[in-house]
Amino acid sequence: MLIVAAVLIILIGLVHSYLGEKFILIRLFRQPLPRLFGNDAFTRQTLRFVWHMTTVCWWGFAALLIGLEYGYSSKGEILLIIGTTFGIGALFPLIATRGKHLSWLVFTAISLICYFAAAAA
Repeated sequence: MLIVAAVLIILIGLVHSYLGEKFILIRLFRQPLPRLFGNDAFTRQTLRFVWHMTTVCWWGFAALLIGLEYGYSSKGEILLIIGTTFGIGALFPLIATRGKHLSWLVFTAISLICYFAAAAA
């Protein structure tokens, strides 16, 4: 049963990202946005990566559900899933804003802490 929930989460994530790009972000970007670092590119990229980070987080939850369904529910296994989710999440602001949005540092730290804790578990 948890697999069905995980599949629904994965599907809603795909729909969220696709339709968000097609119908919300594109239209939003036609409007004037705050200018940071000299232009509005940083604002656009921040909005875009935050939008898609939602999908990544949802997929992390789907991975947790799949793990629970198959009995992978130890502290170490859960920490690996969380660490991987935040590791992938760190790439979004790092790439999208070329490192200007410093959340990638925090997400990387969270990821590494989870990996180290998983290794110790």
